[in-house]
Amino acid sequence: MYSYEDRLRAVKLYIKLGKRVGLTIRQLGYPTKNALKTWCREYEQRQDLAAVYVRPPKYSQAQRDRAVDHYVEHGRCIAGTIKALGYPSRGLLSAWIQALHPQPRVRSVEQPRELTADEKQSAVVALCLRPASAQAVAEGFGVSRGSLYQWKNQLLGHDAPVPMKRQQDAPATSDRAELEQQVEALRRDIRRLQLEKDLLKKANELLKKELGIDQQDLTNREKTQLVDALRATYTLAELLCELDLPRSSYFYHRARLEMADKYANVRQAMTDIFERNYRCYGYRRIQASLSDRSMSISEKVIRRLMKQESLVAASSKRRRYGSYMGEISPAPDNLLNRDFSADAPNEKWLTDITEFQIPAGKVYLSPMIDCFDGMVVSWSIGTRPNAELVNTMLDAAIDKVAASGERPMVHSDRGGHYRWPGWLTRITEAKLVRSMSRKGCSPDNAACEGFFGRLKTEMFFARDWLSTTIEDFVDALDAYIRRYNEVRIKSSLGFRSPAEHRRRLGLAA
Repeated sequence: MYSYEDRLRAVKLYIKLGKRVGLTIRQLGYPTKNALKTWCREYEQRQDLAAVYVRPPKYSQAQRDRAVDHYVEHGRCIAGTIKALGYPSRGLLSAWIQALHPQPRVRSVEQPRELTADEKQSAVVALCLRPASAQAVAEGFGVSRGSLYQWKNQLLGHDAPVPMKRQQDAPATSDRAELEQQVEALRRDIRRLQLEKDLLKKANELLKKELGIDQQDLTNREKTQLVDALRATYTLAELLCELDLPRSSYFYHRARLEMADKYANVRQAMTDIFERNYRCYGYRRIQASLSDRSMSISEKVIRRLMKQESLVAASSKRRRYGSYMGEISPAPDNLLNRDFSADAPNEKWLTDITEFQIPAGKVYLSPMIDCFDGMVVSWSIGTRPNAELVNTMLDAAIDKVAASGERPMVHSDRGGHYRWPGWLTRITEAKLVRSMSRKGCSPDNAACEGFFGRLKTEMFFARDWLSTTIEDFVDALDAYIRRYNEVRIKSSLGFRSPAEHRRRLGLAA
């Protein structure tokens, strides 16, 4: 209870601060908002405050009399009076009744009779099938209403339904109402199931998701797209509830989707670069290619845009081809010793054979790789891994260094192609140095194996060769190798192609 001085101080400060409730309460630490406004109205009407503050009653005397009269005239039912008038509480109405119509309380000294188990069961059955109130059933058995419900919980459990309203209507009317409720519940279930089905279909159509995807795995942006797609069929509240999407998040992402895409040109350029390079460029090479087009974009943004545009570089698949035929001639030492670095072109060459199996048949590739920058010095393509395949490739490589007089080291595995007389004769006449990997040790020729891996990942595995002929595949393979030398950029060369790297250094490609 606040004193006269406290109330007067609060009202004067409230008026001084321009009737700002929050600021007044923060400075004083009291009272509540409603109390402060009540004091201010009293002060403005009387130009003063009462010496003692008395809270005005919530209900007038006329309302009290009306409630008690209704109770007396309508069967003395407290619940019925409260339901009819809408006020007050059960305890308050009981106090009014006792004040206006006092009734002496007679305490019975008679001890209540203890019911047997069968009688308790009969009382519970009567409670569940009662035509009147639970109080009437309790009085009929001579027990309290609370005891009756306690027995019900002991016998049937807390979840057992008990009718709470008097069944005054005919049984047919009750059955019909129950059936209508069941039909309405089934309609709601059908609508909910249809909504789940439509969401899965739209997720498959718009977002390219699988039909069995969990809706909780979707981002809020994707959920917003689904809501907009189904707004014409379902209400917004239904869609947001089913997708577990907050209303604020929906309107935020909807506004973002309606904004113009500032990366529209970047998306188009990225897709063009990705498609022109056999769908094999990752985000680093795409970033470098965009820089050449005067588009400076961070790696993080490029990765996000690639994910949104489904630009996924082809993954590697390993398929081995073995050409080892046994020790048919003495093998030279491993002079390279896994040192794949070179200070100048035509110092170290690597060679090997790889196989491509397409529906039309098998194709074999024999390249010569320069360790300086990974350029393919020469290559030959055929349908059989014979001596002609490797000898043709070697002749083309020797012709490129014949004029300069360079004598590179030629490193290979222990396959029979590199131990036949024709190969050995060409190596000797060109005064080249031979080097061979150890038996069954592919890492000794890792740089050449890496070229095969990139070739197959970017050009072979990513495409469907079902209707391709041998001639068309050979042309496609030859075009890729030429592009590998002239166009394809490498991060190890400063995001330049091998040919461009050599031109920058003033070397002959």
